[in-house]
Amino acid sequence: MTELSTDELIALGRDREAVEAALRGTRCEAGDASAPGGEAMSEADDVQQLEEVVALLRQVVAGLTPPQYGDPTPCTAFTVGDVLEHMIAGATTFAPAFRGGPSPHPVPTEGDTLVRWDTAMTELLEAVRTEGAMERTIASPFGDQPGSAFVRYVAFDGLVHAWDLARASGQELEARDELVAEVDAYAHGLLVPEMRDGDTFAAATEPPAGASSLDRLAAFSGRVVA
Repeated sequence: MTELSTDELIALGRDREAVEAALRGTRCEAGDASAPGGEAMSEADDVQQLEEVVALLRQVVAGLTPPQYGDPTPCTAFTVGDVLEHMIAGATTFAPAFRGGPSPHPVPTEGDTLVRWDTAMTELLEAVRTEGAMERTIASPFGDQPGSAFVRYVAFDGLVHAWDLARASGQELEARDELVAEVDAYAHGLLVPEMRDGDTFAAATEPPAGASSLDRLAAFSGRVVA
């Protein structure tokens, strides 16, 4: 099991509280791929869901340019660059936990942002594909959790941040309805009222009439959908 240092967890930003709440509320046990608010999923489904989310993220990130890094996003605490760094920190920290290996390497902060981001995503995907990753118990200050539960949180976080980046940069983001429905079901089981503190997550907002399923998910997560 991999222990995460305080500094590494702080680098994850506002997700710390979200993960803690998810661990309290999840019905998952090691080896059980069911998740709060959703139907049981197989290990392959868990991994494929994250693979699909990362593919969507890569499409959006490929359309970003350095001058946009300082632009605001619908995730009001983060600029475009902040979202990228947040994902680099999270992927770098948790990939070793999925592998069941030693403590993570320091989060890379030097060099081209997009190169560091792509490397972090590649390493995360390789880690969740590791044999036993979904059954592996990941130890953290939040408590023990199965990889099958946490990988779904990573997918939810990634899909909403893909939406953030697309909106911030004026790009279109199209996700399969089935993928959005799976992530939405998980999110509705995860986001209990006490998490709506304006820091971990803001209050759900009302999406406009005719909003897409992805826009409705973003609104549920606390984003303002224009």
